[in-house]
Amino acid sequence: MSEPRPAAPSERPKVLSAEEAAACRPWALPEVGPGPGGTLTVAELERLQRQAYEEAYAKGLAEGRRRGEDEVQARARQLGALLQALGRPLAQVDEEVEQELAQLALAIAKLVIRRELATHPGEVVAVIREALGILPAGARRVRVHLHPEDAALVRQLLAEGVEEEGWRVVEDPALSRGGCRVVTESSQIDATLERRLQAIAAQVLGGGRE
Repeated sequence: MSEPRPAAPSERPKVLSAEEAAACRPWALPEVGPGPGGTLTVAELERLQRQAYEEAYAKGLAEGRRRGEDEVQARARQLGALLQALGRPLAQVDEEVEQELAQLALAIAKLVIRRELATHPGEVVAVIREALGILPAGARRVRVHLHPEDAALVRQLLAEGVEEEGWRVVEDPALSRGGCRVVTESSQIDATLERRLQAIAAQVLGGGRE
């Protein structure tokens, strides 16, 4: 077993004298402030959190208010349109209903007349005689304008009697079947299908007002 090596002169503890020991003072750690990336305090964290919450709340409140205003404006426009429709004069509503009734009456009358023409082709002769009966006495150069198919039918039904009755048949492709137009030197009678339909519609509407 080896014996311990004696310490070198530099490794031996220094023994202070009484005067040196009295001159010594305790050493204190220096104060160091937080650097740029230092740790935040609890108060600062709470302040930042509260600030972020308030900003987010304000942003959400503004967005919600904007959407609410848009919805209110849309509802207001709808309500305005409804009030405008309700505020229309009653006469305007009556005119619209009258037009719809007139169209319905025309459609029904057209169907009835076409069915009569299909089942009784000679009905156009009655229309002609009714129109001729409206002419003033002594009318000259009477011409009855008819659709070509009706003209052929009238010639076939009346044969030579047409000229004997003092009027002449004129074919007019612009006219609808079932009606006629009677023309003289001084007057004209409109007995076309469209005119008769209008008269029927007027009768229907006139009866509805009573």
